[in-house]
Order: sequence, then C-alpha cells, then structure tokens
Amino acid sequence: MTKQIHLAAHFPGVNNTTVWSDPESGSQIDFASFKHLAETAERGTFDFFFLAEGLWLREVKGRIHDLDVVGRPESLTVLSALAAVTTHLGLAATVNSTFNEPYELAKRLSTLDQLSRGRAAWNVVTSWDAFTGENFRRGGYLDKADRYVRAQESLRIVRQLWDSWSQDDLVLDQAAGVFAREGAGVFADEGAHFDITGRFGLPRSPQGNPVVIQAGDSDQGRDFAAQSADVIFSRHGTFEAGQTFYKDVKSRLSRYGRSEESLKIMPAVTVVVADNDAEAAEKARFIREQQVSGPTAIVLAELLWGRDLSSYDPDGPLPAEDPVVGSGVTQGRVGYNDPTPIVAEWRAQAAAHGWSLRETVINQQNRQTFVGSPSTVADAMNHHVQEDAADGFVLVPHLTPGGLDAFVDQVVPLLRDRGVFRSSYTGTTLRDHLGLPG
Repeated sequence: MTKQIHLAAHFPGVNNTTVWSDPESGSQIDFASFKHLAETAERGTFDFFFLAEGLWLREVKGRIHDLDVVGRPESLTVLSALAAVTTHLGLAATVNSTFNEPYELAKRLSTLDQLSRGRAAWNVVTSWDAFTGENFRRGGYLDKADRYVRAQESLRIVRQLWDSWSQDDLVLDQAAGVFAREGAGVFADEGAHFDITGRFGLPRSPQGNPVVIQAGDSDQGRDFAAQSADVIFSRHGTFEAGQTFYKDVKSRLSRYGRSEESLKIMPAVTVVVADNDAEAAEKARFIREQQVSGPTAIVLAELLWGRDLSSYDPDGPLPAEDPVVGSGVTQGRVGYNDPTPIVAEWRAQAAAHGWSLRETVINQQNRQTFVGSPSTVADAMNHHVQEDAADGFVLVPHLTPGGLDAFVDQVVPLLRDRGVFRSSYTGTTLRDHLGLPG
C-alpha cells in the first residue's frame, strides 16, 4: 500500500542553519515573517507549522552567542496570532515541561486549540542544565532520570485535564443559560512531582486533545515517545539511519498497546532545489559555506573540544590538544558525553581531505538532506517514506521567511502527481491531517 507523506514547516530562528546575512533573509521576530512562512506551508497543504523555543540565550565564554535571537517572541503567542490568518494548518509549539506547571500548560495549549478550532500541538521538552534553571525562581535543574519522570507526570496530568470534559459536558441553552454538567472538569492527581486537585476551566476542543510531539533520541526518550507521543521528531536524516530509528521506535509501540500508525516519525531535513542536480549541488555547497563563518566554526569546535579556541585560525589546522570532557566553555547548548571519538573522526577526515578547521566543520555539521532538481528531491523523499525510513519530514529552510517557496512551488506538485501527498485538506483538525484518532 502506498504511504502518504506528512510534511511540516519549521521556523528556525537565527542559528547556523539560517543564513541570516543573505540579502533575501528577513526579520526573525517581525510577525510578517511568521505569517509568510505559515501561509506558504498552508498553500503547500502541510500538516503543521512548528516553532521551537529555548529558555536561554546561549553564551560563549560569558558572551551571548552571535547567532541567537534577542527578543524572539514567545511561541504560543505567535501561533495564536497565526490561527487568525490560517484556516487548516496545524500550529505546533515547543513548551518546556521542567519549568511549567501542568495546569498552565493544559490551559495555554487548550486555548490555542480552541482558537484554531483543533489545530494545536505541543512539543514536550525538558531542560537539562543549571544554566537554564537560573532564569527561574527555583533554579537548579533535574537529573536526566527525574526530568523524564516529571515530563511523563506533566503530560499525564495535562491529558487528564483535557479529558476531564467530554464533548457534551458544556450545555449551551439560550433560554436556560450556559452551564456545565456535574463533574465536568474535575481532576485530581498525585505523583513524585505533583499533587493537585481542582477543576479545569476549558471544555474539550474540536480535536479532543492537542497533538503531542516528542523529540528524545535516547533509549528513555524513545520509550517516552512510544508510550505517549503522536509524533516524534528525529535527527536521523540519512536513509540507513532513518530506517534503523524507524524500526526501533515502531517496535516499541506494541508494549503500550499502540499500533504503528498511531505515531508518526518525522526527521528534520533541509532541501536545496535547482533546475538540475549539478546546479543544486553547487548551490548546496555555497549555502554550507555561508552557514559556517570562521567565528561560527570556532564556536562549534569549542563545543566539541571544551576549550577556548579563540586563538586558532579557522582556516588553519584542527587543534592539537585533547578535548576536555564536561567543560562549560559554551553554555546553553547540549554538549557531548564523550567527545574523544568524534574528535578522532574529525581529525581523520581532515587529514584525508586536507581540510581546514572551518572546512571540517562545514562538512561534518551541515550536509543538506535532499539536494537536486525538483524531480530528484521528490523521488528521494518518497523513497524514504515508502521504504520506512520516515513517515514524513519537518522542513528547515536556510532562509526566513521565503525559504520554502521553491519547495512548495516545484516539489509539492510532483509529490501530488505521484499520488503520495494531498492536493487539498480533507479534514479540519491537525489530527485529521496526521491520520490520528481523536
């Protein structure tokens, strides 16, 4: 049976994915940018539009990282505004479970779901470091095991609140008034992190519950997704790695009484499209070079080496020193548990190809996933989905806000011609788009 491809659009913000210095790059915080990208995704009948969000500004040796956004709007607020200018597109936000309480999570996400008539999604994330915790009253951070326990509890309680209303609990009678049936909205839960009772104030949304997304790649994270998520984001963009991840995660679903269709696996990918494959390859090479400036190469190398490498020439050789495990030279970015084998691989690749430090970073960090003519890209994406390397893709453009225009105009029509992607929306909620139960 031919599988249908699921597509989502990611507004990446400023980082070394985004070529913010390109003349075609627009504002990262102006609503017009969010609107353009969302409207492009809806024109392409994508499933949803996704906003990531961090709770910190990354620092390098005490200074704000030059590729972070100062003043980036809060995601749910932006998506609530986008709900007014879109009609079908799903609206997904990253909201942290470590530093938010279940009741407020449930209410904010349910509000977006009500405003959008059933198009909301929650990407459940945790915070792993004390640096982020300093922004909050209780400070500190949770150990890895504890943060997943808290996340599971948070999600369980949030869903309990959403499910505390049934579809017919809110009675709308113009003569008798508006009232809720007895017991509607009542909840109580006690666990390791929460002990709460009360009554939830928002009725059930048109899609029942907002869609739940998870992005963990660890064994614990994969189990979390298999037990609780509707969509899992993946970093496994290559075909072989994608198939391995897909098989592993899908095999876990039966432990929780779930079918393979109940969880969609959607890796983040980048796409470069041009008139022919050779032109696309040259364009991709140029983009990679723009994504990694000399200073950015040094920052990314410092993250791996755990050392101050500011004295190094990015166009010179790799550092000769050994990496430092557990260094805090870069804060607000996920580090490496053991960088030694990765450093060894970088050195081997640099020696084999004669690469400088910057060239090594470019080639190790920024390879576009799908590169070629529209037909080449459409065929490759379809191959990944039909051969169970993914259920679909989250597209991460290198330009904001026009980075998806070429894909929607040139590749989407070919996917439709191949019968693997919708020509129009057939439902009104995000669960409809993803083929998930309500």
